[in-house]
Amino acid sequence: MEEIKHSSESSGMIPVGGTAAGSISIISTPIGNMKDITMRAVEALSSADIVAAEDTRRTNNLLSAHNIHKKLVSCHIYNEHKTVSYLVESALSGKKIAYVSDAGTPCISDPGYLIMREALAKGIEPQIIPGVSALTFSVVASGLPADKFSFYGFLPVKKGRRDKALLEIAAEEKTVFIFESPYRMEKLLGEISELIGKDTKVAVIREATKLHEEILRGTAEELVQKTAGRNWKGECVVAIYPCDKNKQDDNVSSFKC
Repeated sequence: MEEIKHSSESSGMIPVGGTAAGSISIISTPIGNMKDITMRAVEALSSADIVAAEDTRRTNNLLSAHNIHKKLVSCHIYNEHKTVSYLVESALSGKKIAYVSDAGTPCISDPGYLIMREALAKGIEPQIIPGVSALTFSVVASGLPADKFSFYGFLPVKKGRRDKALLEIAAEEKTVFIFESPYRMEKLLGEISELIGKDTKVAVIREATKLHEEILRGTAEELVQKTAGRNWKGECVVAIYPCDKNKQDDNVSSFKC
């Protein structure tokens, strides 16, 4: 069989063991607004033999919206190891695999790393199809300096480890982005005010791209007061600018709620 050489245009197909292998595509999907999907993502999902999804119900809704009907395989934190082995072997046998998380970009506080690792170990270079991400949306929407930033994902829940993480954030000299459950948002704002400083610049990006999208900006103390007793709902990204007040960029001096 003629060898198929891999390139950025070859949809991830590379020679493995002297035979033509299938492909694995890691695909970003909308985080709220169904229109936020790229043409490449639609093409990859349409041509896939198997679509592996963290949440098959949510992914089925996305596929149906684009009149795509595919075999769906559940791949989440509880069955990831077993399913990834199946997906990689399927790609080696010539199948086209499309991999998506529940929303946004796989690997960013979502499953995805394991299939990347196993595919590369087997000689398959996954095709990365970029798109929307709650993180990149929030970097822009925060209104805070973003020439460099850190991402901490979800903070630990247990107090000791959580306080340690917040103190690490306090020592940062750039904007830090974290994900947080709505059930811990009130607690988090209080912790930022107490452990990092009441004058710390904070932005909360809630329900990005969705119907009730909301962005709150201000100091930690201002947001604690403004949202006291609030019943938080939806997915939240929190931006924290922990730099010392006297060293903060002039660009954030007028940062307001």
